[in-house]
Amino acid sequence: MKTLRFGIIGCGMMGREFASAAARWFHLPGMKVRPEIVAICRRDISPESINWFTDNIPTIRQVTNDYRALLDNPDVEAVYISVPHNLHQEFYCAAMEAGKHLMGEKPFGIDKQAGDTIIACVRKRPELFVRCSSQFMFFPAVQRIGRMVEADAFGTIIEVNAGFLHSSDLDPAKPINWKRMVEYNGEYGCMGDLGPHICSFPFRAGWLPVNVRAVLSNIMPQRPDGKGTMVPCRTWDNATLLCEARDANSGNLFPLTLKTQRISPGQKNNWYLEILGTKACAKFSTNNANTLEILEYTGGEQRWQKIETGQEVPFASITHSLFQFGVSDAILQMWAGFLYEFDEGRPLTRFSGCVTAEEATLWHQLFTAALESHKSGSVVTISK
Repeated sequence: MKTLRFGIIGCGMMGREFASAAARWFHLPGMKVRPEIVAICRRDISPESINWFTDNIPTIRQVTNDYRALLDNPDVEAVYISVPHNLHQEFYCAAMEAGKHLMGEKPFGIDKQAGDTIIACVRKRPELFVRCSSQFMFFPAVQRIGRMVEADAFGTIIEVNAGFLHSSDLDPAKPINWKRMVEYNGEYGCMGDLGPHICSFPFRAGWLPVNVRAVLSNIMPQRPDGKGTMVPCRTWDNATLLCEARDANSGNLFPLTLKTQRISPGQKNNWYLEILGTKACAKFSTNNANTLEILEYTGGEQRWQKIETGQEVPFASITHSLFQFGVSDAILQMWAGFLYEFDEGRPLTRFSGCVTAEEATLWHQLFTAALESHKSGSVVTISK
């Protein structure tokens, strides 16, 4: 089996998830290429964060707190970078300038200007493989919805609703962290952190927003700093975006509603997608991660049916098809999608490839327009 040697820059939650996915690679017997983690970088090298990697990954040969030292390492062919949004432009462009293939975290730049700079670097280095992390498209039910899109099973699109809701900030006593600070997270707030996940499917389907009316909410403008003081919390907690979207195939316009909420009582980590069409409709939520709801209309009674999906995955797994699918499985499938497309030069299917840098430019256009819409209280046309 071929090997792609990786360095990880940023050893937090998602860095550990990638390391775990790489360790489970034997779960995917059909793959012809695998990741090998050979280097890690964390700015604050603490024993607790570093030891987890070095104790569990025997292939690591470099540990550094200088990301440029990792990029200078000739053994590193590709990097996974998971750092705060304000560092994306610097780190991603440096990785490409160093000739490294890249999997980056969303939103691919703290704002549109940073995103434009990153995409310019991508276009300067077309020989490099560059993608953005987002695992939700790899759930079996969402893959099946993707196949319905490819088969034109929905007919004329009537309406699409997507959202990412959770309650991580419901507790007012939760200390502030970088995702609640404009200087690190960016002015997009919850849109920049959660929004790319819900944009990935509509954009891949060719349902592109042409305008937006946005309502943004800063529900808790102060939070404790963990040292006994209350400090300003200036990022948007919740956002609702009502767009007109154009179907790239038919040219028809339809309403596309996107919701990102950090303060959503009753939720844990709910990513959902609802598509209403003249021939078929579909609903999915990670609250019921193995259930797909389908309505196919051919005249007469309208009946929703529930389909239990199990391990219907694009990249074959040793797990039995009857077993339930979870987030760690989706992350493994996402990385399989990255390695497969890197090796083959094309995704296995339209909806089993990772988010492209070009798709990331679309959400920067949308979120920038949403900020303007909320500020002006008006519908804003999305500039290309």
